[in-house]
Amino acid sequence: MNILHRFHRIVLPTMLIVAATACDSNPVAAPREAALADAAPAAAHQVQLREVTLPSGVRLQYAETGRPDGEPIILLHGYTDSWFSYSRVLPLLAPRYRAISITQRGHGDSDRPGSYTGGDFAADVDAFMQALGIEQATVVGHSMGSFIAQTVAIRYPERVKKLVLVGSGTVAANEVILGLRDVVQTLTDPVPYDFAYEFQASTVFQPVPQDFLQTATGESLKLPAQVWKDVLDGLIATDNAADLDEIIAPTLVIWGEHDGIFPRAEQDALIAAIPNATLSVYAETGHAPHWEHPRDFAKELEKFVKVD
Repeated sequence: MNILHRFHRIVLPTMLIVAATACDSNPVAAPREAALADAAPAAAHQVQLREVTLPSGVRLQYAETGRPDGEPIILLHGYTDSWFSYSRVLPLLAPRYRAISITQRGHGDSDRPGSYTGGDFAADVDAFMQALGIEQATVVGHSMGSFIAQTVAIRYPERVKKLVLVGSGTVAANEVILGLRDVVQTLTDPVPYDFAYEFQASTVFQPVPQDFLQTATGESLKLPAQVWKDVLDGLIATDNAADLDEIIAPTLVIWGEHDGIFPRAEQDALIAAIPNATLSVYAETGHAPHWEHPRDFAKELEKFVKVD
């Protein structure tokens, strides 16, 4: 079933129901712990969780793998996700890359400072790179993270060696996202498990491991209802469309052909607007290619990073 069709016909009504009938039970805790242990068992020792406090006082958690002196790759997750969004990709990247998946403000186990504009998120990335002594990196962003990555490339062009936009568009304020906001505005604490699970499940076309999906749901449930609302409002207000031609970094746009949030027309518009951009289409794939095809995603990312 087309993801957009599912989102409107199944997921949004389900969200409305569970938002209106929130309960205290939350079955995510045990599966989340199991999934964290099993997400990448062959290379779990390579992924290390760390924290850094930025000059602004905001504390960010991040996951890192690879050599400390390796070619840096900064990975930015989507709405209500965390560093875990890239947990299927991190162990697949060669150790010569210093891959860093940031849990952005408001999300996961990072701080929730109460302000979630696109500029706030982009400034965090700049400050994060300064704090870790990274002058320039390939910046990868998925969904919400892609709009943050765009903003970083526009406002801090010296920071971005190459840019990868996954499940992106020219603007976030489309019919699907605005429909999601209508539902999110009804949320109260505790955010229902079924709501978060259906939200995450609705984004994929190919099946992903159940423990991964449960853990992703658990990460979403770390956000209080007000943060769900504030972050989404900040995303909707982010509009880089008029400034995309200012992006000077070579750009790779990755899109799943069954992405029900940002259609093919948006990908073509990105390619037309960004001066040095190319499009990679993943067949039989939804909104999250890095979840659905992590090995292919990792290979393509490495190839893009090392090609001059």
